[in-house]
Amino acid sequence: MIPALYHEAGGKPGYRMMASLLAMRGVRLSPATVYKYMNRELGLRSVTRRKYRYRKGGAPHKVFPNLLEQDFRAEARNRKWCTDFTYLFLDNGAKRYNCTIIDLYDRRVVASKCGSRMTAALAIEALTAALDAAEHPEGIILHSDQGSQYTSKTFVEFCGQNGVIQSMSRAGCPYDNAPMERYFNTLKVEEVYLHRYRTEEELYSSICQFAFGWYNNLRPHSHNGNIPPCKVA
Repeated sequence: MIPALYHEAGGKPGYRMMASLLAMRGVRLSPATVYKYMNRELGLRSVTRRKYRYRKGGAPHKVFPNLLEQDFRAEARNRKWCTDFTYLFLDNGAKRYNCTIIDLYDRRVVASKCGSRMTAALAIEALTAALDAAEHPEGIILHSDQGSQYTSKTFVEFCGQNGVIQSMSRAGCPYDNAPMERYFNTLKVEEVYLHRYRTEEELYSSICQFAFGWYNNLRPHSHNGNIPPCKVA
């Protein structure tokens, strides 16, 4: 089953993405033809993105300079990563959190960890998983906001011990971490907003399946010329 597609930036619907998905299955149609069948004949509509509300980081223990300066290109995998937290909710209204790390080279999800609290420990758990998956690369840049989880003494020391170079957005400037914000927006629109989760197990499993199944391996990504992240050479 293909998750619902969204309206892309500028108000353009995701028919180009659907055309790419069909091409991957051997069905080649132009976006205009896909639009004709989806919109006019089948009466299907894309799911639209909700307006995102940005949050400011907590009181910092140590703040690092912005090494990216909105240059979100990377020459190879495991050179530049971005990370952030987002809120999730169970069906009963209980709040949960997700910490994700993506690679700027191909926008793949390197690590995705969920928990009941937004803490430095959860950030370290995600970074540990990412470093293990990438076989502990040296000198990788990890970009985040100035949230207290990333400026905490424990997280800063963990990065130092593992050769991770920290980079941080300017305070209150979400555009400095735009690829991360876009991933979370996609996660919410194509998965979270369409389902209700009764238990933590259901929620965490769905987030994991979305990231490492659909998003990394099947979903066309405009950054990669409509090639899924894990299929980029």
